[in-house]
Amino acid sequence: MSKFAVILPAAGQSTRCRVKRMKKPFAELNRRPVWVRSTELFINRDDVAQTIIVISPEDREWFKEKFRPNLAFMDIEIVDGGAERADSIQNALARVKSDIDFVAVHDAARPLMVEEWVDDVFRTAIKTGAAMPAVPVTSTVKRVNDKNEIVETVPRENLWLAQTPQVFRRELLLEAYAKRNGLIATDDAQLVEAIGHTVTVVEGSPMNIKITTGEDFKIASSLIEALPKKDPLRSLHPFQDDPGDQWR
Repeated sequence: MSKFAVILPAAGQSTRCRVKRMKKPFAELNRRPVWVRSTELFINRDDVAQTIIVISPEDREWFKEKFRPNLAFMDIEIVDGGAERADSIQNALARVKSDIDFVAVHDAARPLMVEEWVDDVFRTAIKTGAAMPAVPVTSTVKRVNDKNEIVETVPRENLWLAQTPQVFRRELLLEAYAKRNGLIATDDAQLVEAIGHTVTVVEGSPMNIKITTGEDFKIASSLIEALPKKDPLRSLHPFQDDPGDQWR
């Protein structure tokens, strides 16, 4: 079995969204912290051998005290973030164990993942070396100028909206960061693309949103109950009919 490390960046300043004066990954979403919802799916996987959360140095002691009960039951490492997101990821990469095969980077403010979506991305990364979920753009895209006047309608064919977790062979991601040369990348796939490696897109779900604004909190709160759930009875009933049998 391939071994994965998961890095969860949570060192941003959350300038566009704070809830009760807390940064968005630390706020509660339906009575549970966003970062906990984003993390727990990974720490319970057999193929995840290491989990790292990246925190702003100014938040480190507060975070450890505030979430002491959660951390007591989580095998998770805390790493100080840097000035930019890429600096934070690079700090975490330096702590990834040498026996790890793949590294997944997942936004700590993206709490609506489910196991089957993670499975899809992990499987594809094992096959291709680099994979990420994304959803196709379905709306008409307009480019505007600094006066908010439309200057161009952008064809939406082949346009996708990137999501996380983005998953890469460890050596590949280390090489991409070593060669970033000051490139201000908005995600890890961009750095991997920059060194000439193809990143494969796996179709994700529109429900896998990143919480950026207060409106996103409201949307995420409504979506939690709509997320796909495992059938708890399937493992208890080995002779239960397979829904796929009707198509055989």
